[in-house]
Amino acid sequence: MIKKTFTEKVREVVKAIPKGKVLTYLEVAKKAGSPKAYRAVGSIMSKNYNNEIPCHRVIRSDGGMGGYNRGGVKKKEMMLREEALTLK
Repeated sequence: MIKKTFTEKVREVVKAIPKGKVLTYLEVAKKAGSPKAYRAVGSIMSKNYNNEIPCHRVIRSDGGMGGYNRGGVKKKEMMLREEALTLK
């Protein structure tokens, strides 16, 4: 049996976030099995260029956007609004 890396687990968790929903970096870290690795989740997402992994659906625990490597925070906000989310 091949053991998955933390990065692979994070990508699977994020890929499963449905349209119109978000998870925090902490929630993703917990679901990936490493609850203290929420900063690593942010690092992994900052290097994601795979359109099949909706990294724009991962936000900060305080409701803030966090970063977005494909157009900045304004682009991330726009994408989430298009998916009908109410943001702080």
